[in-house]
Amino acid sequence: MPDCAVGWDLGGAHLKVALVDGAGRVSQAMQMPCPLWQGLQHLESAVAQALKDLNQAVTLHALTMTGELADIFPNRNAGVTTLVEAMNGKLPQASLQVYAGRSGFVTPAQAKQLAGEVASANWLATAEFAAQRVRQALLIDIGSTTTDLVLLISGKVHARGWNDHQRMACDELVCSGVVRTPVMAVAVRVPFAGEWQGLMAEQFATMADVYRLTVELPEGADQLPAADGGGKTMQDSARRLARMLGRDLESASLSSWQCLAGYIADLQSQRLHEACSRLFSLGLVGVEAPLIGTGIGRFLVKKLAARYARPYLDFSGLVDSSLNDRQWIDACAPAVAVAALAQSRTRE
Repeated sequence: MPDCAVGWDLGGAHLKVALVDGAGRVSQAMQMPCPLWQGLQHLESAVAQALKDLNQAVTLHALTMTGELADIFPNRNAGVTTLVEAMNGKLPQASLQVYAGRSGFVTPAQAKQLAGEVASANWLATAEFAAQRVRQALLIDIGSTTTDLVLLISGKVHARGWNDHQRMACDELVCSGVVRTPVMAVAVRVPFAGEWQGLMAEQFATMADVYRLTVELPEGADQLPAADGGGKTMQDSARRLARMLGRDLESASLSSWQCLAGYIADLQSQRLHEACSRLFSLGLVGVEAPLIGTGIGRFLVKKLAARYARPYLDFSGLVDSSLNDRQWIDACAPAVAVAALAQSRTRE
């Protein structure tokens, strides 16, 4: 039986890890905070904890990333090189393969020469894995900060953009997520107390506060400190949201703040709906093609599927797993995908 494989997805704010056993089943999936913009020591401690938590000996490791965008690096190429070197140092006796997008898996040495292909290619790993299982679909990965939208056509990935700036221009990458995205990036003005109210251009509140107030934020999704470093109760989130209006929590009822949060959530959903509609307007998939939801914000993909009257599939439904709680399979989809793809490669 083939050896098990571990997939590593190095983000700028979280480390995502998945273990695929020798039978191709996902037996572990975990996400941990990793504020890379504060220094490499956060990656080192997160990786050390993940290695401690893995419950099987591993000889195959597969790496993908978006963390090269962290502003501790002077540019993306330097970020890729630094992160590959850091992981290679942490896994000295393991077989480390680096995912380089359309160039496939490469060695750590090769990865440095293909930094442009390695950079932010985790979306393609997820899409390649899904395309092997669903012939036509729109894959939507909504994370803490960004959303990836990828058309799957005839069992292949159909993308018009292949790097971040191309994908943003095509609406295949939308810089909006359900946890870390500042409220000021979603709304400029809001209806409140019967009037249109402008918002502060400050990171007083995030979308985690919004979805905590709408009671939609998945448990365990918000792993980093709040915008003000304060608590994470519903009242705490309402207090931060009130500050966006230049108000205090006590100036209105909790239900008023929840109503406001619902409006802001609708604005974000509308932005994602526009991106979906642009991709559907290409006419490349039929109305029966499902939306595949993944990421910690896949609850929004379910809403989008209902809005389009299309079938909905969880990414985790495409995966064989021994886990009862599949939330973290969906949250860690790129790590799951890159491990499974690397494992399949070794069988060829």
